[in-house]
Amino acid sequence: MPGPVRRWFEYLPPDEEPGARPLRPGMRVKVPFGGSVRTGVVLEAADGSEIDAGRLRRITERLDDEPSVPPSLLRLLVWAADYYHHPIGEVVRTALPVGLRRARPAAPPAARAWRLAGAAGGSGDLGRAPRQAAVVAAFEDAARDGGEPSLTEARLRTVPSWRAALRALEKKGWVERLAIPPPAAGAVSKLASPNESQARAAEVIESASGSFRAFLLDGVTGSGKTEVYLIAIDRLLRAGAGQALVLVPEIGLTPQLVARFREALPVPISVVHSGMPDGERLRSREAARTGASRVVIGTRSAVFTPLCRPALIVVDEEHDPSYKQQEGFRYSARDLALMRGSMEGVPVVLGSATPSLETLQLCATGRCRRLRLAERARGARMPRIALHDVRSLPLAAGLSERLVEAIGERLERREQTLLFVNRRGFAPVVLCHDCGEAIECRHCDSRLVLHRADRRLRCHHCGAEQGIPAGCAACGSPDLVSVGSGTQRLAESLADRFPSARLLRVDRDSTRRRGELDRMVRAARDGSADILVGTQMLAKGHDFPRVTLVGVVDADAGLLSPDFRAPERVAQLVTQVAGRAGRGELAGEVIVQTRRPRHPLLTALAREGYPAFAAVALAERDEVRMPPFARLALVRAEAPARAASNGFLATARELAGALNRPGVEVMGPVPSPMERQGDRYRAQLLLRSTSRADLQAFLRPWVERLASVRTPRGLRWSLDVDPIELG
Repeated sequence: MPGPVRRWFEYLPPDEEPGARPLRPGMRVKVPFGGSVRTGVVLEAADGSEIDAGRLRRITERLDDEPSVPPSLLRLLVWAADYYHHPIGEVVRTALPVGLRRARPAAPPAARAWRLAGAAGGSGDLGRAPRQAAVVAAFEDAARDGGEPSLTEARLRTVPSWRAALRALEKKGWVERLAIPPPAAGAVSKLASPNESQARAAEVIESASGSFRAFLLDGVTGSGKTEVYLIAIDRLLRAGAGQALVLVPEIGLTPQLVARFREALPVPISVVHSGMPDGERLRSREAARTGASRVVIGTRSAVFTPLCRPALIVVDEEHDPSYKQQEGFRYSARDLALMRGSMEGVPVVLGSATPSLETLQLCATGRCRRLRLAERARGARMPRIALHDVRSLPLAAGLSERLVEAIGERLERREQTLLFVNRRGFAPVVLCHDCGEAIECRHCDSRLVLHRADRRLRCHHCGAEQGIPAGCAACGSPDLVSVGSGTQRLAESLADRFPSARLLRVDRDSTRRRGELDRMVRAARDGSADILVGTQMLAKGHDFPRVTLVGVVDADAGLLSPDFRAPERVAQLVTQVAGRAGRGELAGEVIVQTRRPRHPLLTALAREGYPAFAAVALAERDEVRMPPFARLALVRAEAPARAASNGFLATARELAGALNRPGVEVMGPVPSPMERQGDRYRAQLLLRSTSRADLQAFLRPWVERLASVRTPRGLRWSLDVDPIELG
């Protein structure tokens, strides 16, 4: 049952007709719990109990004829609950879509779709009905993109007020409703001819069919890793091996990858991610569970998708921190994919141009085989990376004159430029010109960010916002100035400098509407924009063949972080965003603006690439005993009062000392890097061991004792095993 209780509950089987099939693990049931009735999942069926039968309550109703959580997936969930020391009910709940968490039959609701009818005109004929015109335009866009002639509810949800507009169009006879069959297969395989490295990598992966092997597909940006996935999956599926699960780090990468898979593979493909409507997600899950879908593509939570006959698991961009859940059940989808492959007996492919140091160490110790793609596909050349020292140089919204001139050259040649700035908003800081005081969030230890489009100051940590004050709160001066450069300021400055250029800004603010990111990425790819300004949303996974210049506006911010992973993240980000340049026939160039041009990290990247950086970084990690050469667990506590969170962690440290386990180091408690967030004070306690087994043996009894500690009102605490952020 979903809940924070760290134990299983025993019940008697339900009163059913004689001869009824016995309940099996993974089936959903209704049970009395306290004074209410809850939906639970059977974890185990036992012949008896140590608890007297008179004290056991009875299951009131079974909800499934077949397990909603198949046995192999249930084994993974039980293992994950034990490894991450998280309540089993919440772990199982994470694996179930909303439709299965309720006390209802498991059958997914019928899908709905519509298509333009014979009486339909074009969107241009609906000048006085803009919402209806937007719906018709969605059908026209789908046809233009080579998509299906019909649109599902999931696709139409991207159009504002689509329901009322669709009803009006149905009455006019412009639109008609369809029934949707199971996911349809494409006609024939459309795979690109592989080069020698791609063909060799696919053959090695195929040779592991039917057994667990871990592979790192280490390919430079643009080397065609997706083609290797496609070739390997196609061969396995044609041999009747079963199904493939493909994980991607973010929803924004899903449409592009799905389109490529559907174009290439003649099999039914399902999509699973948190942005889907509940009914659509349940239908995709059911198609995967029954085997109607042969390929499942999804984000982090898709690792829990039941598969009828798994054959291969792929984790694309395996280094991406998005694979780690940061709230509630804090699991790593990459690590669970490896464990699932081991349990299912299928190969797992981890793909990246910038592999995590943990994965590189797995290769070094022989637990993962490294497959290299050292050259770009189709003969494209790797871009030149130049470090541009901007110390003492005048900057316009963060841009040097050298970078502005390079943008102008691309505009003259009708080529695209991508500018990466890792800050959204107009300016990171608004401060007083007279006394230097910055406007800070009243609820967090952070400064407010100016969003000039709506003249608001916002906190990017707790979401608080306010208008721009008339003067400085410290000295009363009305002379407030904005300092720094976010995506909004950069876009405005470029619009002034290049008024005829077509600009596209891609960040969290500009892509809030459902489907907006997909639309922007398509516009960037088809050449509808000359200059792309964006955050990490543009930095990875996308293929923009006309981008020949990439500008990293400020490479230094991550180098100042106290987090030991910060240099690795900077190296990965710079390498990934640089990889957007020169992917087509045109040569690419990367200009990295920095005030630290001699920083060893940046110089190693510019001269020798990511592998050289990774070798140095691994040696440093080994020297200071940090992952991947040590295992970490982080206990975080937060409360309205500083004393409460510090007091709880002091108790946690005392309990750790009482266990007296050798091989586990306890550090802290200390305040979190941002101590106050949302009017709550945060502190943390770090545990470290060079042995995973020693750390797990320590955590089991310690967490059990910690869960029994009475906590003050308003205090929340969590355990993060294998944390990727120490904040």
